[in-house]
Amino acid sequence: MENINMVEVLGYMASVMVAISLMMKDIIWLRWINFVGCSLFVIYGVQIEAWPVAGMNAFVACINIYHLTKIYRARLTGKQAVAAS
Repeated sequence: MENINMVEVLGYMASVMVAISLMMKDIIWLRWINFVGCSLFVIYGVQIEAWPVAGMNAFVACINIYHLTKIYRARLTGKQAVAAS
């Protein structure tokens, strides 16, 4: 049996997470799972010194966090408005 290259396994895990995220109907789940996949791709890209892979996925991970923050803040503002009524 061949040795398992852990960096390669990390790359496959990242690919699976991103693919699963694209099957989500709930935007919050999509963003969170995609964020995890992108974060794994950042680690993978750094490990294999593929800087475009690491950089692009870091950028997408930041976009996911930005949108998640907007979603959670909007929910919090909505709940506060209902409580004030």
